[in-house]
Amino acid sequence: MARIAGIDLPKNKRIDIALQYVYGIGPKVANEILVKLAGQIEASTRVKDLTEQQAGLLNTILQKEYKVEGELRREVAQNIHRLIETGSYRGNRHRRNLPARGQRTKTNSRTRRGRRKTVGAKVKAA
Repeated sequence: MARIAGIDLPKNKRIDIALQYVYGIGPKVANEILVKLAGQIEASTRVKDLTEQQAGLLNTILQKEYKVEGELRREVAQNIHRLIETGSYRGNRHRRNLPARGQRTKTNSRTRRGRRKTVGAKVKAA
């Protein structure tokens, strides 16, 4: 199993798919990375077939040119914290754990708001 950017990539996947297991790398960026390494790594190469040198090349490119994993997660968390501190509308939505991008909440957004809380239900006396 190759360890790239602190993540163990699944060994039976193609490298262009396996790179997407790293936080901050999607299909477009994965292909972009493989184009940069066109002479060294084929997109159809399986992770288990990578050499140590090829894994090192992937690691160096990710460290130098891209924000991934911990660094990216930290930046996103800081951005949300900044919105909360400034008291912006989006910050208040984050603070209340509600959708921040204009979605309706009267009927949807159960994922953000949690399970339904029944209000005013009366218990029958037996």
